Amino acid sequence: MPLNAAKNRLALSLLLLAALAAPAAVSGQIQPSAPRPDPAAACGCESSPLPEVLATVNGIRVTRQDISPEARKRVADLQQQVVEARRRELESQIDSALLEAEAKRRGVSAAKLLEAEVLSKAPEPTEADAQKFYDENRARIDREFRDVKEEVVSYLREARRREVAAKFSETLRASARVKRLAAEATPPASEAELARVLASVDGRDITSAEVEESLRPLVYGVQEQVYRLREQEVELRVNGLLLGEEARRRGVTPRALLDAEVVSKIQPVTEADAQKFYEENRARIDGDFAQTKEQIVQYLRDLAEQKAQADFAARLRAAAQVRTFLVAPPAPVYKIATDGQPAKGNPAASVTVVEFTDYQCPSCAAAQPHLERVMAEYGDRVRLVVRDYPLPQHADAQRAAEAAEAAREQGKYWEYATLLYQNQSALRAEKLKEYAARVGLDRAKFDAALDSGRFADDVSRDLRDGERAGVNGTPTVFVNGVRVQRATYELLKAAIDAALKTTRTE
Repeated sequence: MPLNAAKNRLALSLLLLAALAAPAAVSGQIQPSAPRPDPAAACGCESSPLPEVLATVNGIRVTRQDISPEARKRVADLQQQVVEARRRELESQIDSALLEAEAKRRGVSAAKLLEAEVLSKAPEPTEADAQKFYDENRARIDREFRDVKEEVVSYLREARRREVAAKFSETLRASARVKRLAAEATPPASEAELARVLASVDGRDITSAEVEESLRPLVYGVQEQVYRLREQEVELRVNGLLLGEEARRRGVTPRALLDAEVVSKIQPVTEADAQKFYEENRARIDGDFAQTKEQIVQYLRDLAEQKAQADFAARLRAAAQVRTFLVAPPAPVYKIATDGQPAKGNPAASVTVVEFTDYQCPSCAAAQPHLERVMAEYGDRVRLVVRDYPLPQHADAQRAAEAAEAAREQGKYWEYATLLYQNQSALRAEKLKEYAARVGLDRAKFDAALDSGRFADDVSRDLRDGERAGVNGTPTVFVNGVRVQRATYELLKAAIDAALKTTRTE
């Protein structure tokens, strides 16, 4: 049972109501409804036309028809996700406009309105509620209750908030002037069509461009998955052709060739090998060695076979003429606002690193030394900007983000943030105030800012911008608007080098 609903953000932002009112997504995967014909056309998410010939092997062509029916169905399912998401996104945009208008009418912020009408009205799940849900879904949850309790509580909390938000959305829609100019959102056929108005809410137009901008992260994710799926299919076909050619050259069957070049090369997995693997990975293995030995042996045997197959395929390819024509989708470049955010480094640097962080997230704390290292190495060529992205499963992350903003107001953001990362298990309000005293802040001013929630809207803005850039976890780092796969030193350095090279050639 997937329980991680990180993509269904329940943070205080203008887009929250739409996310809450929409049907639940599980682990960020859109659940398709009734099948639609030709999802590729309705998706509008092919990054480039798919060529008829996908590869050639010693003059033999691998074509579209060589992609298996199973893979083609998987591609269609992925593209259908975008079709369904586009349909829901228009509803989300309408709900966001309604929320914004209602907040303005009441003279409050959207964050305060959501707090009053959604968050405060959704009952908090108890441990008993979580236990009941766990027991009812035990067959689909492969972990013990103690290990998933927090995830279950978060899942139930979000489900309840969605229910309350849906009712609030219905109330807003009943009293507003919502005019639909399109039955549903469809992909624009041209740049000009991005200006097409899909709906109007009390005179505020919602265009195709707004819908497509919100869908960019999802569309790219689908493009990437489709590319990898097709690439895997082409690789299998290429390897099969090479195997067949080599078998004919040697006068043996493909099976006999594999036995000679792969199976015979695999070294037996000994109990000592399994014991060594167990000791090195004990923290991630449930059960003692005796209970898991056979599984470990089979896992190591499978790894050895995969390596032997890959080595043999590489040798065959080295002696063949192989060309592939699939084109990977270009990574989207996001325009992420940096004005008025915590920043260090040269303001005029050609490379800007933007980190979306959660002060209660252990991975964020682990990423800080890597960010500091690249900042020190690149000097004036790089600027670092930090934006908030408190995750819903971290109970103290929202308040910690507001506290960091309050510290920044007094010019002590970096010193204060360091304390937050160092004390992630102690981020309650009283501790946040204690840390303010440690870094020499004006306590009266800091406490007043924290207690009043004055910086909640600033955090909401960061969350909203992160959502638009496809942020769904922390830390998420962008280098000149391009997302870095993980916040490791090596990947950060590679991304910065690539960005510097691009700026030199422009």
